[in-house]
Amino acid sequence: MGDPAGIGPEIIAKAFRDDPAVTAGCFVVGDMATLRRASSVVSGPGRPLIPVSRIDAPQDVFETPPRCIPVLQMPRRLGPVAVGRVSAEAGQAAADCVVWAAQAALRKEIGAIVTAPLHKEALAAAGISYPGHTELLQAQAAAFLGKSVSEVPVRMMLANDELRTVLLSIHVALRDAIDAVTPENLLETLRITHESVGALLQRAPRIGVAGLNPHAGEGGLFGREEIDTIAPTIETARRAGMDVRGPFAPDTVFMRARAAAGEPGEFDVVIAMYHDQGLIPVKYLGVDKGVNVTLGLPIRRTSPDHGTAFDIAGTGQADASSLIEAIRFARVLAP
Repeated sequence: MGDPAGIGPEIIAKAFRDDPAVTAGCFVVGDMATLRRASSVVSGPGRPLIPVSRIDAPQDVFETPPRCIPVLQMPRRLGPVAVGRVSAEAGQAAADCVVWAAQAALRKEIGAIVTAPLHKEALAAAGISYPGHTELLQAQAAAFLGKSVSEVPVRMMLANDELRTVLLSIHVALRDAIDAVTPENLLETLRITHESVGALLQRAPRIGVAGLNPHAGEGGLFGREEIDTIAPTIETARRAGMDVRGPFAPDTVFMRARAAAGEPGEFDVVIAMYHDQGLIPVKYLGVDKGVNVTLGLPIRRTSPDHGTAFDIAGTGQADASSLIEAIRFARVLAP
């Protein structure tokens, strides 16, 4: 359900209302009262109230009629959480939902997870030591597999109909992201991308790699990371059988990879050296179509390409398009 103080419950209600085909067989891990409030918010003149029904187990979803929101109630029931405000109670509720879903997916009781947005400050207020969904899911997977977190490396991919980009690092300060550009991290990113995107496409993906510095370093004039780290690692990956090219100037490689006017791009996916370098081009093409996919996990997880939008939470204005796309993508990934 995401953070109950954000737009997550509202876009969930809209998805069940507007696209019963894509939400068929889906259910919400969350809180009945929160989803009923969301249903009321998104209903209005000419729109009937979307019913919310409780289920006790995942398989009960198949007994739920279309355009009804099935909710698996979490044991910790929520009191009235103020919309649009950070709270520890909301952060804990969001984390509880993610943990339940991750464990159910790891036990193969569900086919995939689609996560509504959560708020990182609310997680921190609740004492959750992970900055976001990706890290929380990674920790759950590692514990289930009996491994350390470092033994379950994951990467974030942002995708839409025109572009896919995988991030070398995720939620870290920019100074730390630069330090993360190491041969080990880049080779791991290339391996995960080759395997995960390859499984999606059913062939070896064409991978383009963005440089870290302007103009990919301009032959060392603007930094040597491309010469000393990125290019040698690309060569290592190529020797291992991956279709990888670069490093390319980061201000043009995304345009080269973009599929437009029915024509495929030069690359199937671009490796970005840090968070905003990869997210800006995908989001510029349309937040309503972007999907966040976690690569490297033993479970399948997608999410919409936006946050909790506290500024419009509770107004019914939130657009459910990205969530609907995330559900569609999860169906493609699910076994």
